[in-house]
Amino acid sequence: MPNMLDAAQAAEFDAKGFTYARGLFTRDEVRLLTEAMEKDPAVRGSILDRRDGEGRSTRIALWNRAGDSIYGLAARCRRMVDTSAALLGGPVYHYQSKLTAKEPEVGGAWEWHQDYGYWYYNGCLRPDLLSVMIALDKTTRENGCLQIATGSHKLGRIDHTPLSPTQNEVDPKRMPYILEKCPVEHCELEAGDALIFHSNAIHRSDANRSASRRWTLLICYNRVDNDTIFKTDDRYYVPLDAVDDDALLRAGVRFASGDNTEHFTSRPYVPDLRKAS
Repeated sequence: MPNMLDAAQAAEFDAKGFTYARGLFTRDEVRLLTEAMEKDPAVRGSILDRRDGEGRSTRIALWNRAGDSIYGLAARCRRMVDTSAALLGGPVYHYQSKLTAKEPEVGGAWEWHQDYGYWYYNGCLRPDLLSVMIALDKTTRENGCLQIATGSHKLGRIDHTPLSPTQNEVDPKRMPYILEKCPVEHCELEAGDALIFHSNAIHRSDANRSASRRWTLLICYNRVDNDTIFKTDDRYYVPLDAVDDDALLRAGVRFASGDNTEHFTSRPYVPDLRKAS
């Protein structure tokens, strides 16, 4: 399947730093992905707790390769690969995937940050990366949906400062001025919707204080010609074998193979900005 976005959506991505692909995954595909996230031993065994300033926890799992699991096929399917390549202006490879699980009433917050504020330190020279956030549950203001400072991707990479051992944040002295120029949009999604956002888009999310779960699958892509100059963080270029869009339904609930083909990580990547400076 070719690029899933029309000209208006591509223009929105360029202007705002994000756009929506409503219904990108069907109800049956969401059911398969959700069951895999809930039951796959590889995912469950890799869950990490990332705590916010209040001690609330977002549970995450991270992996760096797109294998033959149902969620690997989601990253490799044409609608994802071709759309990402069209928005970034060139061929892409799978950079990382992440499950973010904000459980009812305890899911933690994420403070203002840019993904490129992290990925720059992986050795990506340009911010030619994007993320596709697939809603596995309905995401609302009440359960901690993503918030994006509209147009903030045009500001370039902003200095970040350490917030906690598991989070860095955009320079807090600069954020009030950024928000004066870049109004915040709350990105609410139905299950199966996708939010596609630029690596320099400044974003955050509130804690989940509601009774509703908020699980999302984030799949990130890098342009091939923006391959990392370092090979130490396992996010360097590996050829991406794209599959047809019906591959998910044909595969069913397929777990990871057990030999860590997906390269699950044991800890989140948080650059030590004090050493980096």
